[in-house]
Amino acid sequence: MRRKDREVSAEQAWEIVERCSYGVLAMTKPDGTPYAVPVNFAREGNCLYIHCAQTGEKTDCLNHQPQVCVTCVEGGAWVDQPALTTRYASAVMLGRVEELTDEADKVKALRLLCMRLAPEHPRSHGDFSECRGKTAVWRITVEQITGKANPGRME
Repeated sequence: MRRKDREVSAEQAWEIVERCSYGVLAMTKPDGTPYAVPVNFAREGNCLYIHCAQTGEKTDCLNHQPQVCVTCVEGGAWVDQPALTTRYASAVMLGRVEELTDEADKVKALRLLCMRLAPEHPRSHGDFSECRGKTAVWRITVEQITGKANPGRME
C-alpha cells in the first residue's frame, strides 16, 4: 500500500466490513472480461456468504473462476473541499468462492443472511424450504483483507 499513513489493521478492516450494508463483488467472466456487482452478504469468521439465482451472469462468473474480490466502502465517500481530499473508510478482500450444495450449510448461510439483513422477518428462523431449490448460496473464504481510511470528520 502506497499510503501507509491511511492503512488500517485487518481487525479494523473487518469492522468496516461489518458496518457496510453491501459490498461490490468483482469477478471474471468466462471470456476473461471483468464483471462487478453489488451484493448483500453475511459474515462469519473469515467467510462471507452471498446468494443469487441458480442461473445468470453472476453464477456463470462464479462457476468459471473461483478467485474473487469484494470491496466495501463505509457510508460512501465524500470530497472534503477545503482540504481537497476524499474522506472514506474501505476494505478490500481477496478470496475464493465455492457454491454450497449441502442443504444444512445452505440453510445456515441463509439464516446468517436473514439475521443480518432482516432479523425481525419470520423467515429468518425458518428452513427456507420454499427457496432452497431455486437459490444458489456461495461462501467466499477471505484469504487477504486490507483496509484504508482517510476519515477526517466523516459525515
